[in-house]
Amino acid sequence: MISFMGITKENKIEKQTFIDKLNFTKYKWFWVDFNEPSDDEINHLAETFQFHPLAIEDCLNNTTQRPKLDYYEDYTFFITHIVREDETEIIKEELDFFVGENFIVTFHLMPSMEVIQVADRLMTRKNIEKFTSHHVFYEILDKIVDNYFPIIYKIEEKLDEIEENTLNRPMNNLLRELFETRYMLLNLTHTVNPMRDLLYRMLNSQHLKNIIKRKEYFSDIYDHLLKLSEMLMANREITADIRDNYLSLNSHQTNNVMKVLTIMTSIFAPLTFIAGIFGMNFQNMPELSWEYGYPLSLLLMSVIGLSMLVWFKIKGWFK
Repeated sequence: MISFMGITKENKIEKQTFIDKLNFTKYKWFWVDFNEPSDDEINHLAETFQFHPLAIEDCLNNTTQRPKLDYYEDYTFFITHIVREDETEIIKEELDFFVGENFIVTFHLMPSMEVIQVADRLMTRKNIEKFTSHHVFYEILDKIVDNYFPIIYKIEEKLDEIEENTLNRPMNNLLRELFETRYMLLNLTHTVNPMRDLLYRMLNSQHLKNIIKRKEYFSDIYDHLLKLSEMLMANREITADIRDNYLSLNSHQTNNVMKVLTIMTSIFAPLTFIAGIFGMNFQNMPELSWEYGYPLSLLLMSVIGLSMLVWFKIKGWFK
């Protein structure tokens, strides 16, 4: 579906659901949104706007690409990432921009909440004469970055639950959930860091004069991305600490079990040796016919067992 919004020279907003045979020169600037476009609508990118084939190819690429920008003669092409949370995974969606002096074209193969919010907000603006296509670009970009924060805050809450483990869940379940959370953080890092690099390049480019004029606004987005990047790094370190703590605890518990088994084996080894000797039943074993052989053998085994228990306690094995 194509949505058109144009600002006339009289500073009035006009909306259309088509762009065929539309006179773009009557507008100070305009915004065209390609939302889940059909093949016929996609053709407008080349036929109506005459965008570069490589930029159009990037738009239609099904695999989400790394955020980037490309300079062309009359416009700049941007690739950005929208992030959605779907239970245990992070879904990345691509939102592309063609930004020129008097127009902005947005292209996305999935519905974009950010585009809808900015379009609705633009319709209620009273000082529309002060707005330009780069204002729209800034507001959508700001919405995209702001929507990263709730996902990271939710992940932080989940990490607190895993670390505290107030429900006393089994360690295997906690580790599985921890690794899922760590994978989500990794996915977010692969989005936030390239977006941060994209904003850095925008702020330090000499080609984007309209962005340089509004540098304080885009710098604010860049600051948010720096904060997001630091939060992701800190949370990944926390997951590593929790993982190491759980593995250390598991190793400690295993060592305790092995210590108990070792003590039991050490005590019963000499007792088994004594019982094995007297259980061989050879014909010429004088101890087998001795009247006090049985009680003395039990006494000997008891003395050995108790002596070893006392010795292990002195050595501190029971602490």
